[in-house]
Amino acid sequence: MNAKNNTAAIYARVSSTTDRQNTERQVIDLKAYANRNSLKLVKVYQEHISGAKRNIERPVLTECLQYCKENSIGTLLVSELSRLGRNTFEVLVTVRDLIDCHINVYFQKEQMHLLDGNGKPSLFTPILIATLSTCAEMERENIQYRLNSGRRVYIEKGGKLGRKKGSVKSHEQKEEQYKDVLAYLNKGYKIADIAKLTGSSTSTVQRLKREFQIR
Repeated sequence: MNAKNNTAAIYARVSSTTDRQNTERQVIDLKAYANRNSLKLVKVYQEHISGAKRNIERPVLTECLQYCKENSIGTLLVSELSRLGRNTFEVLVTVRDLIDCHINVYFQKEQMHLLDGNGKPSLFTPILIATLSTCAEMERENIQYRLNSGRRVYIEKGGKLGRKKGSVKSHEQKEEQYKDVLAYLNKGYKIADIAKLTGSSTSTVQRLKREFQIR
């Protein structure tokens, strides 16, 4: 825990949007942890949304992370690592962002903190980052392999790649097609991270940044 800041927020999520699942147990357990460790709980966020959704499509998580950064919350409490993203790309980006903002995270399932008592990355943080980075790279390579395999089969069946002659997308069409890329750009994410998160090439992200004049 960060001894210099005892404020805390909870983010709890379940995949089901029906009554079959609820966030009650997560919240109860994390509140108990906050009490045991003298953390001042200032906000509780609860979200019912599919785990397959991207972070940018999770309004409650987005609001939670923004609140923590804007209000200099000391510790974000979550039930497990997977709550911070649908895949290793997103978890890695979120974890790095929180560390950069000096926000600690307690993962109940993993029994782990991002930062130590002095607000520095804990002993396990480099291992976590390295593991997530490796998993992200493997996932990226798997995605690329499947894409290349799909293209190869498509070409073998007579398909042709590339844009049809004369087909130029309008500004509005690009805005709709690349809305996730543009949203990440507006939030200040790094180009390389956006490319991984959205499956776009870095050149595409750079081009959109210039075209939409995003700083």
